[in-house]
Amino acid sequence: MLRFFLTFIVLQLTLFGINMLGVVQQHVVLPWTALLARGCAALVTLFDASAAAAGKVLWNTVSGFGVSIEPGCNGIEACIVLFAAVIAFPSTWRHKLVGLAAGFVAVQGLNVVRVISLFYLGQWNTQVFNFAHEYLWQALIMLDVLVVWLLWVRAGSKSPEASGPPAPPEDPPAPPARSAALPQSADPLVSASLDLTPPVR
Repeated sequence: MLRFFLTFIVLQLTLFGINMLGVVQQHVVLPWTALLARGCAALVTLFDASAAAAGKVLWNTVSGFGVSIEPGCNGIEACIVLFAAVIAFPSTWRHKLVGLAAGFVAVQGLNVVRVISLFYLGQWNTQVFNFAHEYLWQALIMLDVLVVWLLWVRAGSKSPEASGPPAPPEDPPAPPARSAALPQSADPLVSASLDLTPPVR
């Protein structure tokens, strides 16, 4: 457990450090955030034609209200925490890859719901928007990370690879040795009939 915890901390520090690099922000984080805004706008326009995306901003073309997807709201930080927990936990690399892929989809899927809900909450009530943005959704995203990780750990403990190869079958017991000696009879007549030694003269 101590090894897992230390590895988890080191991986988090490393991944967060990489995430803060200028080249990563420019070529990974900002393009991903803009893609997230466009994806949210595409979903909203299925039932609301007034939504549009401009860079990292999801905004309403009628009211002019918009939400800017800033660091901490693009799901990258939550994915870093989940990725560090998955990689640090002792498991096969195949199972780790499954956890990374499923975790990314789960976190980013819920994050899309967060952005769209905040987009409408902000147009309805500012106080509710602030509470949901600063407290409610932060807790829900981290709860999502924890639940996904626990489900992944549980699935790994039930997989055949985690339980190891089956034990070889035990050898059947050897049959008892048979004696080559003839059984002696208690009948003196039978014993005499088996005595082939010639009499001494």
